[in-house]
Formats: sequence, structure tokens, C-alpha cells
Amino acid sequence: MPNEYEAMIRTDIPSSARIWNFWMGGNDFYEVDRVVGEASLKIDPDIATVAVQSRQFLARVVRYLAGEARIRQFLDIGTGLPTMQNTHEVAQAVARESKVVYIDNDPKALTHARALLNSTTDEGVTAYLDCDFHAPDQIVAEARNILNFTEPIGVMFMGVLGHARTYEDMVHIVRTVMDATPSGSYLALWDGTTDSQAYVTLCDEYTKSGGVPYVPRTQDAIRAVFDGFEFVESGFGPITAWRNDATQDGAWQSISSYGGVARKP
Repeated sequence: MPNEYEAMIRTDIPSSARIWNFWMGGNDFYEVDRVVGEASLKIDPDIATVAVQSRQFLARVVRYLAGEARIRQFLDIGTGLPTMQNTHEVAQAVARESKVVYIDNDPKALTHARALLNSTTDEGVTAYLDCDFHAPDQIVAEARNILNFTEPIGVMFMGVLGHARTYEDMVHIVRTVMDATPSGSYLALWDGTTDSQAYVTLCDEYTKSGGVPYVPRTQDAIRAVFDGFEFVESGFGPITAWRNDATQDGAWQSISSYGGVARKP
């Protein structure tokens, strides 16, 4: 029998999480997602590279946070569908006691949560909460049941803030969550920028398809979300360049996706 989330899945409306999975070579998408995904590739062929490179960026970020920064708690907001090198897998490979809380409200992603929850280490914790990232107070309240908000937390927004209804909403979401975390916590995020006209057009066409709008913003607008935080080495820039040893496929390729990692003083 289908679980409660499977019953909510719309197969007639494209989902950014499922389209992203299609671009990354996964299998968790429907025909409508494939059609929109292939149409998007015709508009901006680089989007598949963005999908792959964003996952490599996530892995480097989590390895840094769990390793050098010794973060043992992670809050991954808007995580999408699990694929390869998921946050808990990377973190717990470095520190088995890591606690990872995923946040999403996509029914397909939530359906996968059951399998995801069984793949944690004995020492660590992996949890998946059903929350809309437009409700940051709810996210903090529910995450408090799992994470210790008196200890540093690595908060991650990986390519999802473009779904914020306005730029003010985007800043409010990030600030509300980060205000709840203690000194020594980290903010890690990336998002698509307006540098590529093809990418901007792709986002416009995606909105016309019926999917939840995604609004690319300028580099300066995304960088400003980090105001008040201390960038770690590599600073703010293309995700392909962030602590990249240039051995990964597509390394250093210029794409219109920018981000960074910064510490809360």
C-alpha cells in the first residue's frame, strides 16, 4: 500500500527535486519531469554540469565541516531527493557520531526518507522532517527535538533559496535559522545566479511549466546573505572552485552557481 506521502505525489506537475535527480542520472522522476528536464537541457546544456558539480560541492563542504571544523550536527534544508554522497553519508564517514537532520516537503523525497533513516551509523543519527523552508520557525522548533542548539550546527541551503518567494523572504529564512544557532555554527549555501542568460531563460520556462518558481539572483545578492559571518578559506565564489583540488570531473568549469561557507562569530 502507498504511504501517506506517495498518495500526495503529483505526476502531472514537474518537481525541481525530481528534475534535479534526472539531470544527475538518477531514476526517481516521472515522465513530466523527464520532458521538462530534457527541454531545459536544450535551453541551457550546462545545467546537468551544475547538478553534478553542486553535489561535489556539497561533499567537499560536509567533509570540511565534519573534518577541519569538527562539526557534529548538520541541518540540511531543502535537501531534495537522496542520490549519491548524501550529507549523512559524507559526515558519518568522517565522524560516525554525526547527527544529520534533513528538511523537505516534497512527497517523493519524503517517501525516500524511510530508506534513508535506515542508513545511519550506530553512533550517529539521521532524521528527515516534513517542513516547508518558508516556515523557518517550524524548522527550528522541530529540529530542536533532535539537534542540540547549544552546540555548533552546520546549516546548509544547497541550491534551494531561489525558491524563496522574494529576496526578503530568502534573507528572513536564513537569518531565522542562523539566529537560533550558537556561535561557532556554520552557514553553507549556494544558488544559481543571473550571470548566464541561458540559465535565467531556463528558470523562466520552468515556471511556465507549472513548477514552483525558481528565481536566480545576482552574485552580490547571494553574497549579502552571509553578512555578519566569517568566510572560511576560499571565500565566496563559483562552487566549482571552492576547495577544489581540480581532480574531479568538470573541475574549474565556469558555471553560474555561486556560494561559500562562513562561520557564525
